[in-house]
Amino acid sequence: MVFLMNTRKPKTQRALSRYLAKQLFFLILVSSTLFLFAQDTSWIMAWLFVASLLIIMLANLLAMDRCLLAERSKLQEGTKRWDIALSTFVAIVGPFFVWITAALDRRYRWGAAVPPLVSGIGLLVFLLASFFATWAMHTNQFFSATVRIQADRGQQVIDNGPYRLVRHPGYLGGIIGILATALALQSSVALLPALLVSVGFVVRTAFEDRTLMQELEGYCSYAQQVKYRLVKFVW
Repeated sequence: MVFLMNTRKPKTQRALSRYLAKQLFFLILVSSTLFLFAQDTSWIMAWLFVASLLIIMLANLLAMDRCLLAERSKLQEGTKRWDIALSTFVAIVGPFFVWITAALDRRYRWGAAVPPLVSGIGLLVFLLASFFATWAMHTNQFFSATVRIQADRGQQVIDNGPYRLVRHPGYLGGIIGILATALALQSSVALLPALLVSVGFVVRTAFEDRTLMQELEGYCSYAQQVKYRLVKFVW
């Protein structure tokens, strides 16, 4: 028993170290992107957005148990090939397009100005949407970073918490969050790439839902109880 505990602890520590290193690098990269492209370090909403990201990262860390932390710390065997591209787009490439567009809009004043009140509401909505996704992560111990059937972890259907409302609450939070990001960063132009990321989330939802229907025992029954994937009464 002591030996097992000693072998698990280093693995957990390595997973935590990988996760923290990735999150720190991500935060620095986002901050650098916003301020370098905007050429404006006095951009208050950008500072508030970065602070919000830090809060969300800490909330996500607290929401995960050690097994989920290890699951999400690296690409796992069995990940669907199509999701490598989709997950990269909705989680990394797409959001960076939104941030770069917002920063350039700040610098060159491409679009109509977003009023401070709307920007503040956008930041609040971004936080709420992110916390909704964090709730889904806390509820679902199989909340992997990529789509795969986690037979090695005994994956089963989760039907409580936000999963009583829609089948993919994490993606719903992601869609609302990325749209709110454009407003939080005071850019109407950035809504265009944000809409593209939202479409990516919808496509990923459709592919993942089909995979779960075909490969995860009990998911079809769950889908009969919770009929909507993302938005109640719509889809």
